[in-house]
Amino acid sequence: MPCFIATIAQECSPESMGDYNMSLRIGSIFIILITSAIGTFTPLLIHRARKYEQNSFQDWVLLIAKFFGTGVILATAFIHMLPDAMNNFGSPCLDPEWQTYGSWAGIFCMIASFALQLLELAAVSNSSRLKLQQSQSTKEEYDCEAPPTPTTPTTPTNPKNNFSEPPVDTRSIGSTTTTTPTQHPHPPHHVHSAGFLETHNAYKDINTIILELGIVMHSVIIGITLANTGADEFLSLLIALVFHQFFEGIALGTRVNGMHGDGWARPVIMGLFYIIMTPLGIGIGIGIHSSFNPNSPTSILASAILDSLSAGILLYNAYVSLMSLEINHSPEFQQYSITRKLICFLSMYIGAAIMSLIGKWS
Repeated sequence: MPCFIATIAQECSPESMGDYNMSLRIGSIFIILITSAIGTFTPLLIHRARKYEQNSFQDWVLLIAKFFGTGVILATAFIHMLPDAMNNFGSPCLDPEWQTYGSWAGIFCMIASFALQLLELAAVSNSSRLKLQQSQSTKEEYDCEAPPTPTTPTTPTNPKNNFSEPPVDTRSIGSTTTTTPTQHPHPPHHVHSAGFLETHNAYKDINTIILELGIVMHSVIIGITLANTGADEFLSLLIALVFHQFFEGIALGTRVNGMHGDGWARPVIMGLFYIIMTPLGIGIGIGIHSSFNPNSPTSILASAILDSLSAGILLYNAYVSLMSLEINHSPEFQQYSITRKLICFLSMYIGAAIMSLIGKWS
């Protein structure tokens, strides 16, 4: 028993950093920053450089990157986030209460998925309500502007009167009794079409924003981890994270391309938000490296919960928003040729395979 307690105490003590090599760790901030920027902004620039048509070179590059990114997102959740969360929840450094139940990672992952589903439902319901209000407002405006329909007066018949009715000019009846309603000044169903597009765009925009939230939560964690990794493992982890951040940047950039609007402000802000998160985590890790213990119960628990929540966000997005809506239930995808569909699937599988391979070192 004393031997067991001593082993746990050793596992939970701060790791030896060896030669910390401050210059290399500061340099890693800029290395990660540049590679993340290249991965994120390349799809944005290609998409906005000029107009393109389907089956053009520009279209093929973005299509492959888009489905490659779907595979990257799925593998990031399954390979990089969820296993780390499970390992951390099973750490002997945590209080025994956390170790009496072995599925905490799944619980927090499920909570994130449920929360995301409710958030999307609220967003779609709000868009539908706004669409209905717009439809009613347009109808009221039309009713106010429409001219009154002329009617032909009719003389009531009184059976008690025996005198004859005055003659009526039948030509005037034919010319006045029939009135053609004023036509709607807009194309048919224009309100409903606009409402559907607004709902769909709002749904996609919210999904992309939440997807980025899940990615950046994990990015801060891996930045702090990199800054507090021992000298023997630092270089291999840095190389793995360079590819990790580059491919995640591609995945995020292609999703930002699908958001509503053609301006640059939103894509640039969202791109920068992702780009700075891992370098920010590295900077925080460098600043606290002398006092930070990655094996402390607080650090392990925080990392486990954040990784679980991030995994839930990414898994929900990957299966519901990306794979289901953009493949299984997408009329556009159903119209693709067999070759185009095959390339989409291969791109997705290759993205997942590469991120799974990177998981061996990160």
